[in-house]
Amino acid sequence: MALMSPEEADAYRRSVLDALGQDDPVAVQEVEAESWRRLIEQAGAHLRTRPEPGEWSVLECLGHLTDSELITSARYRWVLSEDEPPLVAFDQNAWAARPDRASDDPTLLLEVFGVLRRANVALWRRTPTTERARIGMHSERGPESYELLFRLQAGHGRVHRAQAERALAQVRRPRPVG
Repeated sequence: MALMSPEEADAYRRSVLDALGQDDPVAVQEVEAESWRRLIEQAGAHLRTRPEPGEWSVLECLGHLTDSELITSARYRWVLSEDEPPLVAFDQNAWAARPDRASDDPTLLLEVFGVLRRANVALWRRTPTTERARIGMHSERGPESYELLFRLQAGHGRVHRAQAERALAQVRRPRPVG
């Protein structure tokens, strides 16, 4: 993983934070697991169907978000516990390409995601406001505060839920014959 230029890092952050908008990141994250549960139910037989080769299915989007919540859980705790700790980036495409990803159990993914998310929101609530400014050194994007990481995770969830909703709409669309 290479260090992004400051402009690339800012562009990434802006795109994710734009998905959050002015909404409260706590309120957004508190309802995320339930939103995913409903989307998984709606997907039905299309849960594992990719809209196009190389694009993620609904299940793969949820798997990615669960991976991200796991990594972010550790990042939050490093930032709150250590002085400017290194925050290792992860290659989302490599993680998504795991041979077993397509057979992931959606119920288990939702359970893991929900537990991690509840723990992370609880951590946020009990962290004094002054501690939310603590910094970690992201290996790609440079310095990021706990508050920024928390806001990014809220926007990130919205980005990938919208991606999953588009994937589902696309696989449900009738395909031309011939």
